[in-house]
Amino acid sequence: MRFMDEAKYLLKQNIRDYGMYVALAVIMMIFTATTGGLFISSRNISNLINQTGYIAVLAVGMTLIIVIRHIDLSVGYLAGFLGAIAAILLTKAGAPVYLTILVVLVLGTLIGLFNGYLVAYVGIPAFVATLAGMLAFRGRFF
Repeated sequence: MRFMDEAKYLLKQNIRDYGMYVALAVIMMIFTATTGGLFISSRNISNLINQTGYIAVLAVGMTLIIVIRHIDLSVGYLAGFLGAIAAILLTKAGAPVYLTILVVLVLGTLIGLFNGYLVAYVGIPAFVATLAGMLAFRGRFF
């Protein structure tokens, strides 16, 4: 009984810290119950990991930017822009996959370095510099 009392006390004290985990557990239970257990299957978990891999990569980069008290508004539109370039290279230009990956990685690095240069050396606030990048990658710059 002492363990349950201590668990309740800790949960009450740290509800903000555990709120997202509790919400995730509730959502997972609801989806598992409504799909007859298919939501928790290994095939579905594998699909979820495969389909959200690029989001995890973007999230890690954004975490680093937020930790240094900046913001990058253009990251989503840059990912879409580079995805469009990759699609054009693969379909219209007939480029091989390894070359397409290399081109997209180099372009993404150069654009990131340019944004970083604008913020670090030119002194433009990160919000403004990445907002301009967002508008450019969205096609609404001019």
